Amino acid sequence: MMDELTIQFTFAVDDSTLEDEERQEISRKLLRQLRNLDEIEKVERTEDVNPEVGSKPGFATLVGFLTAEVSVKNIKSFLGFLGERLGDKPIIINVKSGDKEIKIEAKSKQEILEIEKIVKSLFAIMDGEGNV
Repeated sequence: MMDELTIQFTFAVDDSTLEDEERQEISRKLLRQLRNLDEIEKVERTEDVNPEVGSKPGFATLVGFLTAEVSVKNIKSFLGFLGERLGDKPIIINVKSGDKEIKIEAKSKQEILEIEKIVKSLFAIMDGEGNV
C-alpha cells in the first residue's frame, strides 16, 4: 500500500541573509519539535556525504539541514507543521523514496502545503500509476 511507504524529506531554510549560526539554531529548534511528533518516523541532522578532507567520518553534518522519514499518510500533517514553523522563509526540500528523488523549492506556507500533492503525483507518475 502507498500509505505504508516511507518518504524521506531533507530540508533547510534557504535564506541567504542568514548566517550559518542562525540556520543551525532554526534547525536545532525544529529538530527538537519534530522529535516530539508522532507523525514522524525518524528525524536527524543531515549527514554530509562529501565531508571535507580530514574530518571525522560520521560526524560531518550539513549546516541547517534535517532529514525526516514520514509515512505517506502523515505527509500532510508533516508539511502543515513545516508550513506553520517555516512558512515565511524560503526552503529547499529534497524528497526521496527508494531510488526516486525530487527537489522542490517553496517560498511560502501555501507552497509548502502544496508539496503533498506534488509529491504524491510525481511518485505516482514515476511508478506508472497515473494518479494517487
